[in-house]
Amino acid sequence: MASKRDYYEILGVSKDATDEELKKAYRKLAKKYHPDANPDNKKEAEAKFKEINEAYETLSDKQKRQMYDQFGPDGPSGFGGFNGQNGSYTYTNYAGGFDDDIFSNIFKGFGFDFGGGSSRNAGPRRGADLKYNIEITFEEAYTGIEKEIVLTRNEECKTCHGEKSRPGTHPETCNMCGGTGKIQQVVTTILGQMRTAKTCSNCNGTGKIIKEPCPDCRGKGKVRKQTKIMVKIPAGIDDNQTIILRNEGEFGEKGAPKGDLYIVVHLKRHSIYTRKNENIFCDIPITFTQATLGADLQIPLVDGTMEKFKIPSGTQTGTKFTIKNKGFKSVSGSYRGDFVFTVVVQVPKKLTSEQRDLLTKLARTMNEQPPVKKRGFFG
Repeated sequence: MASKRDYYEILGVSKDATDEELKKAYRKLAKKYHPDANPDNKKEAEAKFKEINEAYETLSDKQKRQMYDQFGPDGPSGFGGFNGQNGSYTYTNYAGGFDDDIFSNIFKGFGFDFGGGSSRNAGPRRGADLKYNIEITFEEAYTGIEKEIVLTRNEECKTCHGEKSRPGTHPETCNMCGGTGKIQQVVTTILGQMRTAKTCSNCNGTGKIIKEPCPDCRGKGKVRKQTKIMVKIPAGIDDNQTIILRNEGEFGEKGAPKGDLYIVVHLKRHSIYTRKNENIFCDIPITFTQATLGADLQIPLVDGTMEKFKIPSGTQTGTKFTIKNKGFKSVSGSYRGDFVFTVVVQVPKKLTSEQRDLLTKLARTMNEQPPVKKRGFFG
């Protein structure tokens, strides 16, 4: 079976094209190859039109585009007819449709839009995704923690259960569009006669008329509520990483699934420790005598425990030492980083007369020239 053509090539854009560039290219090609605009070459136009829509349907979706860039159009299981999960990404079936909102704007200048036989608003619609920012400490990221967040979101009205009508009543089918949400008509344009579908002004594209709105949600089918959610933040999470809670976003209309909640984690800056990947870094001050003679140090770790570590005699300031497997866990838990500390020799700023004499004698035994007070530039 031959591989599909490259989606970027189909749309005539580069691989780093922005969303706006993708949309602009799609509009131009969809207008050019729409079957109704090519009555003399309809079969070929339909094939080209389908190919354009398939390319845009994939590249306009952030998650699908990421997977396409990694695996191409034929992998891991293709983008046409594949419905499954891979890691944290979810894919949906490609039904060969197109973006009504974009395509309806292609012929905006003609005073009409294109749509199918039914309205997008009339059927089930997945709830919107939500984003929440949470700040945690360096120590909380190291050990992992469970935190409660308070989220304000749209939830299904418990009085009408999302039906929007007063209990005991039901929405009525719009008598103007027959429940399709669209008004079909044939319009003569510079491209010839074209079948169009305008959004029904009587029902605003829903296909239903609500004569008695629900008193609690005022006919919206949803209400704004504050909700408390417990979020489990895994040990090892890094700054700006995202936790995805499925089905914790806005509720879906007409039985459609809820959206997802994206929690972006931000780490507070620590006064002692820094981090790079799973490794932890810090400076440890030591005395002049510890550096000279060597010493057993007590190194404070992130979890509050102390680690005994012996440094050799003659240690120079700026020397790095590593304590294995005392860094952050990876989020997967498959490995742990290291704890790396740099010793900084603290030179005493004030000395007693006795200490100064002792150091002077030490300097002489080591053939060092002790400091001499100078009376002037030529003294």
